[in-house]
Amino acid sequence: MRITDLMIKETMIMDLQATTKDEAIEELIASLEASGRINDRALFKEMIYKREAESSTGIGGGIAMPHAKTKAVNEATVVFAKSSKGVDFESLDGEPAKVFFMIAAPEGAANTHLRTLAALSRLLIDTDFIDKLMKTQTPNEVLELFDAKQAEEEAAKKAKEAAKAQQTPDVIVGNPNSDEFVVAVTACPTGIAHTFMAEDALIKKAKEMGVNIRVETNGSEGAQNVLTADEIRRAKGVIVAADKKVEMARFDGKPVLQRPVSDGIRKSEELIRKALNGDAPIYRSEGKGNAEETKAEKTSVGSKIYKDLMNGISHMLPFVVGGGILLAISFLFEQMAGAENPIVKLLQTIGGGTGAFHFLIPILAGFIAMSIGDRPALMPGMVGGLMAVNSNAGFLGGLAAGFMAGYVVIFLRKAFKGLPKTLDGLKPILLYPVFGLLITGAIMFYLFDPIFGGINTWLVNVLNNLGTGNAVILGLILGGMMSIDMGGPFNKAAYAFSIGVFTSSGNTNGAMMAAVMAGGMVPPLAIALASTFFKNKFTEQERKSGLTNYVLGLSFITEGAIPFAAADPLRVLTSCIVGSAIAGGLTQFWQINLPAPHGGIFVAALANHALLFLLAVAIGSVISALILGLWKKPLEAK
Repeated sequence: MRITDLMIKETMIMDLQATTKDEAIEELIASLEASGRINDRALFKEMIYKREAESSTGIGGGIAMPHAKTKAVNEATVVFAKSSKGVDFESLDGEPAKVFFMIAAPEGAANTHLRTLAALSRLLIDTDFIDKLMKTQTPNEVLELFDAKQAEEEAAKKAKEAAKAQQTPDVIVGNPNSDEFVVAVTACPTGIAHTFMAEDALIKKAKEMGVNIRVETNGSEGAQNVLTADEIRRAKGVIVAADKKVEMARFDGKPVLQRPVSDGIRKSEELIRKALNGDAPIYRSEGKGNAEETKAEKTSVGSKIYKDLMNGISHMLPFVVGGGILLAISFLFEQMAGAENPIVKLLQTIGGGTGAFHFLIPILAGFIAMSIGDRPALMPGMVGGLMAVNSNAGFLGGLAAGFMAGYVVIFLRKAFKGLPKTLDGLKPILLYPVFGLLITGAIMFYLFDPIFGGINTWLVNVLNNLGTGNAVILGLILGGMMSIDMGGPFNKAAYAFSIGVFTSSGNTNGAMMAAVMAGGMVPPLAIALASTFFKNKFTEQERKSGLTNYVLGLSFITEGAIPFAAADPLRVLTSCIVGSAIAGGLTQFWQINLPAPHGGIFVAALANHALLFLLAVAIGSVISALILGLWKKPLEAK
């Protein structure tokens, strides 16, 4: 398959009218929709913006490559467009984008399609080729240019393969046995474009510098041209230009530069030079490396804590949702059939204190610890979390156990650093598990369990005895936090707090859960209502996307409002925070208790005042929709 098989003349835009990034994306998507290449414009747009949120696809050099791989795509397509004026696409080099390729790949894209898209990405490294593209006047000229360029590339590839028929690996530049040899891995979240552009940029720059390089790609088809252990051993340094997780343990003890995939494209010379000079952190597969051995670029303390906490919460959530909903259903059956009903007992056993919910805090603590200290910290963290459960230290004790176990393992690495190298094999299988568990367990038993047990008991008592006024204030705060960043740190903090209260009170106090769930349902519902009743304030595409937010809001999926918040943050966030806070406050004013951690309208019947819960959500959503609808300017006035 050739690149031009995916570039449909009818979709090409030879004079893009957009002046902003959002307008450019809208215009490109409209071309895809008009040609019938996508079946769900709202979903496709959502996935495009999701990719943009990870890092701009304005790769610099006047090129932008917004792309998505989703079931909303009927057939793999590349929309070509060019703008004579240029568009501020938040490009990595700060320059306006003039050439656009919107890549639409179906969820089950065949390998042929993915290879073709990868080939397109590689062509865009050639600045002369881009200059020729800018001079084209018709879709036919674009297709002819691509056909000629690809034919040239294919001929060069065949000649290269014939010349190297007796040599070992592919994607090697120069002699891998040379002293000037580095290895690299490239990867991006979708594995379609940036992965292969970074590969080509590194290879091209290595040729110019006279450096020997070997590049592994982690694209949509999986890892290709995988580095061998011998190549890694002989390399002077390793470059990992990736925006997703790649296999790192194999680089233990090597100088490793970990950078975004965009740096592989635009800063290839800098990366190669640093790798050759050993100007990179020494990677330690068991942890984060020793301060004396690394010059790693440090993240802020707050970002590090948040990353570790989210690692624990993300692994805990399946237990929360699965166990919590089964437990909530058991409460419903119990009201009708009694506590001794076999179905009630089954559901409570599976979902409750001896089932899924029994693992919440150990899983949370274990994966927080693992994020900090890698695998050796997992077991001490989980045991510390279990001790928190058994001692009534609860959710707070589990958090403390996770962070403590992670740093205990880091401490042990430093403490055992001076041992003879012959004992290195004993560290992960004997020394870390035994001493990690002993130290973590002792601190939990003598210090954290009593302290956090007392705090936890006090907190539950305070919440259970809150007066109506104080409860409403807390509900206002928690509800509003769910809308501040719609899935970010504030949202997760409010949700984690309510889960902590829910589990610490024996799954009987669902008041905070009601406030959080109501607050989280409001933003997408408000967007849906505003786009329905204030049609002159929203584009046709936004109105279609708004319809999907009815379902997302009712399902307690706050993230459905993110594309709207990204496009108009002041109006959308402000209006949603107000409505969410009101909804959260009303749940406390009406003393609503919801014994389920997720599910939205589908678990509303489990609330002690189900109709009032739905009314609180409705009031908050309508208020937010009215604020947004009245505040937002009509399209013609923009």
